[in-house]
Amino acid sequence: MREPISLLLFLLLIHGALHPSSVTAGDFTGDYSKLSGIIIPGFASTQLRAWSILDCPYSPLDFNPLDLVWLDTTKLLSAVNCWLKCMLLDPYNQTDHPECKSRPDSGLSAITELDPGYITGPLSSVWKEWIKWCIEFGIEPNAILAAPYDWRLSASKLEERDLYFHQLKITFETALKLRGGPSIVFAHSLGNNVFRYFLEWLKLEIPPKKYIQWLDEHIHAYFAVGAPLLGASETVKGTLFGFTFGLPVSEGTARSMLNSFGSSLWMMPFSKHCRADNIYRKHFSHWSRSSHQTYQCDEQEFRQNYSGWPTNIINIEIPSIPAGMDAYPSVSEVAQTNLSNMECGLPTQLSFSARETSDGTLFKAIEDYDPDSKRLLYQLQKLYHGDPVLNPLTPWDRPPLKNIFCIYGINKKTEVGYYFAPSGKPYPDNWIMTDVIYEIEGSLVSRSGNLVEGNPGAASGDETSEHDGSDIQVEFNVEHHPDEDIVPNMTRSPRVKYMTYYEDSKSIPGRRTAVWELDKANHRNIVRSPVLMRELWLQIWHDIHPDAKSKFVTKAKRGPLRHEDCYWDYGKARCAWPEYCEYRYVFGDVHLGQSCRLRNSSADMLSHYV
Repeated sequence: MREPISLLLFLLLIHGALHPSSVTAGDFTGDYSKLSGIIIPGFASTQLRAWSILDCPYSPLDFNPLDLVWLDTTKLLSAVNCWLKCMLLDPYNQTDHPECKSRPDSGLSAITELDPGYITGPLSSVWKEWIKWCIEFGIEPNAILAAPYDWRLSASKLEERDLYFHQLKITFETALKLRGGPSIVFAHSLGNNVFRYFLEWLKLEIPPKKYIQWLDEHIHAYFAVGAPLLGASETVKGTLFGFTFGLPVSEGTARSMLNSFGSSLWMMPFSKHCRADNIYRKHFSHWSRSSHQTYQCDEQEFRQNYSGWPTNIINIEIPSIPAGMDAYPSVSEVAQTNLSNMECGLPTQLSFSARETSDGTLFKAIEDYDPDSKRLLYQLQKLYHGDPVLNPLTPWDRPPLKNIFCIYGINKKTEVGYYFAPSGKPYPDNWIMTDVIYEIEGSLVSRSGNLVEGNPGAASGDETSEHDGSDIQVEFNVEHHPDEDIVPNMTRSPRVKYMTYYEDSKSIPGRRTAVWELDKANHRNIVRSPVLMRELWLQIWHDIHPDAKSKFVTKAKRGPLRHEDCYWDYGKARCAWPEYCEYRYVFGDVHLGQSCRLRNSSADMLSHYV
């Protein structure tokens, strides 16, 4: 039984973005056949297959070429050591294990279900529902393209080993020739970092005067889903403690595997007040690959606490050290403050902000106590701060694309800080996590439930349903101050799941920018959210329709678009949404909800949203 959920939808429009206006030049009208969709998946969201023959002792299951590695839970359970050999990389040069190598699969099947199977398939489903929506609405097979990649590698290694960004450029150009129109980019999680790097790398491949032209011709819109624009605190937890992805492995095993990946630091939290200036950006013609980046922070970084985050990312106890030993070269002031504790032989607790995790201060401070720190410092300097194309651990300005939609889940209990202490065990289990700080709806709380001081945001980080439009609240011309959040001045019910829209088409002439927030949407599952898929579909339909008069699709009303959206209302003993749905039994229906179907076709339903 599907329970009806009331949805209160309110719309915040920057500068009156929905005021009627003509469709801008370059937008496509009424012809889906010209558009393509390119999907860039997130971290751990592409299948990896073996490219070796590996005999696994004490197990009936060996690895042969093209066998699934990520993800095959059967082999993981029966031959975990063999499986790890196919997953691990050399932490310094990012080469494969001597006995086994793995490579990313290709095509849509590489990103739909990671571990296909009757039980494991639904549990590992990523983009499968997304593809089903495209099929139901008549999208041709060659109109949806996947851009899978080896998510274990850093950006520079993706290009060096696999020529990934060259291939991605060719994918856009092939789609344009094949379909006759630009592409719509759908990126999730780490896929947004990959796409950001691609846009910077593209500047090296295209003459400066033709860069914007290439973007306009090949990319109609960019939908950034769950983009970690300032990083993610769980990345640091993974480097010190491990992150199992829900797999039957220990945290220590997960940690040693994760820290061998060059991508393990790609989503490291960083300060929004610190930037890297690349010589290339200032002088296109004089750029060379030997150019270095300087890492500079503005005054706000040192006037404000926590680098713009709610709290310090890491609080860690370290053993006492002999007096006079310089174990913390980059945190000398902190060490001096705690000198009395060290002299007394007591553990010393050090705290690290987002800047101090991303610039290497954290790993330098614990270098004498953690064998992974040297490897992580090497990766941080070589693959990130020393990257000649882009230092990914810096804020991202709006790219010069015509249409950008940033989509997030909000108001979920989100980890923002951690407390660690020595566990007394050998590596990789040498740290124990003693506490976690969560951000939830304007408050910071510890794992034990105590309130924590800090700077919580109005909404915390990462399933809604239809509504009839009678409960909409609209606010136009919302004032926005740079570097500050917009806080809705509207009444919210704690029992209702909201979807909030911030949409602007006037700040930058010829460009549209939007932020959509989905209440209580999980970071991983947001790409499977029917509500998100509905909104994406309606916006794209609106963009290409010849009769569209406004810049964004109307939010006045929402109804079912597919037969699956209709359901049986047991309270009223009829199909819900009677103006859209009717009871129509088809042989094979096993319950009342299956017999509720749209009265009209999906095309007729879409016509209401022009």
